[in-house]
Amino acid sequence: MAERVFLDWNAGAPLHPEACAALIAALEVVGNPSSVHAEGRAARNLVETAREEVAALVGAAPRNVTFTSGGSEANTLALTPHWQMGRETRPLGRLLVSAIEHPSVLAGGRFPTNAVGFLPVTPHGVVELAALDDRLSVLRADSGDTRPLVSIMHVNNETGVVQPIAAAAERVHAAGGLLHVDAVQSAGRIACEIDVLGADLMTLSGHKIGAPKGVGALVRRDAGLHLADPLVKGGGQERGFRAGTEAVALISAFGAAARAARRDRERNAAAMVVLRDRLEGALKAGSPELVVIGAEAARAPGTSLVALPGLKAETAVIALDLAGFAVSSGSACSSGKVGASHVLAAMGTPAALAASAVRVGLGPTTTEHHIDAFTTAWNTLARGLSREGRGIAA
Repeated sequence: MAERVFLDWNAGAPLHPEACAALIAALEVVGNPSSVHAEGRAARNLVETAREEVAALVGAAPRNVTFTSGGSEANTLALTPHWQMGRETRPLGRLLVSAIEHPSVLAGGRFPTNAVGFLPVTPHGVVELAALDDRLSVLRADSGDTRPLVSIMHVNNETGVVQPIAAAAERVHAAGGLLHVDAVQSAGRIACEIDVLGADLMTLSGHKIGAPKGVGALVRRDAGLHLADPLVKGGGQERGFRAGTEAVALISAFGAAARAARRDRERNAAAMVVLRDRLEGALKAGSPELVVIGAEAARAPGTSLVALPGLKAETAVIALDLAGFAVSSGSACSSGKVGASHVLAAMGTPAALAASAVRVGLGPTTTEHHIDAFTTAWNTLARGLSREGRGIAA
């Protein structure tokens, strides 16, 4: 069987060898991390070591990391009116989210539907800061006793476009609000320090950086930020932010993946920029009409959302899969759904072009050989489409 080439790293990274080793080792630890005996302390040590590694990935204090079952739970935990900071008693009465967020953010968490507003993006996929200014001004004028919670992802999962988080944070804090950042696609791939970005809350996902599926984290910038009403209540684990016995093996593997991602980030990023440019150059050379969506904005390395007019994305994904290449026609979280990408709709991308968009996600183990093999397969597919359009039998 020919080698398969995995080019869907945005959906999930292969298990990193160091994470795999940590996972297997932790499975041998029998203690409950809440127990005080030696076995329990051994389990607790694994959890706290991983907490330090995950915190270091985003420049946070370990005590501010709360482990969850993944990014979606962390987003839902973050999006609540019940955050308190020091003596601040004004409620978080309004949630503003960008129109290109992950579905778990667009759902609004525990805010009532009528308290959720949406921020537009430019045709290049960048959140419109002027619109954020306008919304914050209206909120101050209409309800001065209510603070906003704003949620903007750091890197979009479909386009790879990097959002102006630090600039948004300045505006949100000037309005007395809090900023949540979904950093699932950025942590370990680009610089993502919570203090530098100014995010108050940050979501991470283990399987995006080579940990097993089923583990993530919500990170606070300030230990004084208190959650008055946790999403999961019970035994008081995770400093009261999330009840339930910690998934020791998954968390230990997450820590190992975070350590590797932080260590190798700059080297991996530099390599992926070269490969992404090689990919897009070859695709454009074969099909000059091909569009790289989001190319005029700052993008994280490793993500290419390409659209070839006349090509049906679902057909392309199936054909490429049969040829040995794993790519996606959009967010993996939306697979199986019928309808256009909400991200491309928010960008104003014409429907016909959006219907042809295929996401190619590169990772640390992607090679020039993989890129060249893929572009050959893609250009063969494109030539077949061209023959069909001219009525020539294949």
